[in-house]
Amino acid sequence: MLLKDANAALPNTDAVVIVSTNHVVNPAALHDPGSSIYGMPVLEVWKAKNTIVLKRSMSPGYAGIQNPLFFKENNRMLFGDAKDSIQKIVQEVKNM
Repeated sequence: MLLKDANAALPNTDAVVIVSTNHVVNPAALHDPGSSIYGMPVLEVWKAKNTIVLKRSMSPGYAGIQNPLFFKENNRMLFGDAKDSIQKIVQEVKNM
C-alpha cells in the first residue's frame, strides 16, 4: 500500500496502534514550518477515530522533537515495553 492510499483510508479507520518510531506519525511534519521534520512524508494517523501510541515514556525519541499526536483528544498513550503491551492487548481481545 502506498502512503497516499494509507492516509486516504485513515479517516475511516476505528483505531491505529503505533509501535516504533514516532516521528513518522508526527503532525508537525505537515503543520509546523519551524519543525526539523517539516515537509517529511508521514502517516496521518491522527485522522483515525482513535490512536494508541506504545512508548516507554514521553521522551522526544530519535527525532529529538515532541510529537503533538501524543496530546490529541483521540490519542491514548500506553507506556511500557511494546512487545509486552501488544501481547496484553491481544490477550484482552481474545478474552472478549
